[in-house]
Amino acid sequence: MYRAFTAGDRPGIDSFLDPDATVFDSATPGLISGKTELDEVRDQRPPAEAGPRETGLEAHGETIDVFGHLALARYWLRVDYIAHPARMIRNTAVLQRAHGSWRIIHLHEDLQQDLVSGIPCETPGSR
Repeated sequence: MYRAFTAGDRPGIDSFLDPDATVFDSATPGLISGKTELDEVRDQRPPAEAGPRETGLEAHGETIDVFGHLALARYWLRVDYIAHPARMIRNTAVLQRAHGSWRIIHLHEDLQQDLVSGIPCETPGSR
């Protein structure tokens, strides 16, 4: 999914998401429910040339538990930018297996830290 993200491949990203998935996006305060709301959030984001642009995404520290047709994945995501400090995002994903493939049914992103300064990033409600 993150390779598709850095390639700007929205259909590629969506192939990993259930159409009714819920998302707590690290840059959006509310719960996103389903593809229509996710597309609305995506369409409101500034174009890549207007802000920090991701140059790399690296997931690590994965812990994955499988419970039949459900899986719980927890991992860290390092996000590198062209002209902005790298950030660490703590992620939890709930996946469901259907028709032989896994799809994310809920994703929770939690922005943790600016890696250059070492200062925790501000998140909604952090003040």
